Amino acid sequence: MSFYDYSVLNSKGEEVSLENYRGKVVLFVNTATGCGFTPQYEPLEKMYENYHEQGLEIIDIPCNQFAGQTPGTDEEIHEFCTLKYDTQFPQMKKSDVNGENALPVYAFLKEKQGFQGFGKGMAAFAMDRMMKMADKNYKENPDIKWNFTKFVIDREGNVVARFEPTADMKDVESCVKSLL
Repeated sequence: MSFYDYSVLNSKGEEVSLENYRGKVVLFVNTATGCGFTPQYEPLEKMYENYHEQGLEIIDIPCNQFAGQTPGTDEEIHEFCTLKYDTQFPQMKKSDVNGENALPVYAFLKEKQGFQGFGKGMAAFAMDRMMKMADKNYKENPDIKWNFTKFVIDREGNVVARFEPTADMKDVESCVKSLL
């Protein structure tokens, strides 16, 4: 199976084939409206504005699996993002990214780019401590660890990078730009 063989549901519950994104650079991200990383919507929107015409697409998957930080309905989530961050990229239906109810595309993404650590810095240190309290062996599985984990897919459908929420958004942008 390839990235393009999967689909997601849009916020209205309609199926969206990822085949629609063939030939584009895709940034696939699970998001939350009440998270310490929620301000990442701002640089995500700036990237979308700057690079959409060159072929960047952002697929926003709201997810409530991490400390219940996305409690609203799909409409409430969309309203929050458009009013607070003026987001223009499409938001999909709130979905799971881990576990038996996870979107099937997430098994594919995690298989192609497993967890490689939170990096360095205070946020990375804090995430590591929090994860160790929940699961001392958390580093040994590819599961999504928190909100705003990002996968970058190139124009051929290859999953070329995974960025944890602690990654510098400039590094994410640099990766995206290199593929456009």
